[in-house]
Amino acid sequence: MRRLLSAAALAVLLTIALAPTASATPPNIPSASTAASRLAALTVRAESNHSSYDRSLFPHWITISGSCNTRETVLKRDGVNVVTDSSCAAISGSWYSPFDGATWHAASDVDIDHMVPLAEAWSSGAHAWSTSSRQAYANDLGGPELWAVTDNVNQAKGDQDPATWQPPLSSFRCTYARAWIQVKWYWNLSVDSAEKSALTSMLNTC
Repeated sequence: MRRLLSAAALAVLLTIALAPTASATPPNIPSASTAASRLAALTVRAESNHSSYDRSLFPHWITISGSCNTRETVLKRDGVNVVTDSSCAAISGSWYSPFDGATWHAASDVDIDHMVPLAEAWSSGAHAWSTSSRQAYANDLGGPELWAVTDNVNQAKGDQDPATWQPPLSSFRCTYARAWIQVKWYWNLSVDSAEKSALTSMLNTC
């Protein structure tokens, strides 16, 4: 795995990632050409270990800073004019969901999506990781893994990869593929053949 973090290194990374400016686009999304090169470098193999997956194996929404957990940090990072209360819960603001182009004015309408879902990561190699590495993955603010999106769109996606689910806003599919590939490449996760084919087609729209 390209990234095996100690607890101290993870804390430093998460602190650095707390950018004060609001953006609906998480960091470190590669260009289409770089994404294509990284897709070509990924191991292609069938997914495995589905039956042993459990969401609790990826400790997530950990405390990032003060009273703010990962979800609350992403809401502040990706929202506009976000106001939080003393417990860091967002009480006002607006959030643009790039998956479907909707804008929301209540945090309750927004889910934090794992670009590469936890179950997908598990079946693509994370089953062999330590719990601390899975925690780092599930709370990764340094790459394009966590997205503030419309709640029912996130729920429709579920654990699917791009072979069976792509964002309804077709103009975003290029960015989606680039972000998906970056996460898989950075965390040294495999792709299956149908997934790779779908990602290649999505990159062709860039």
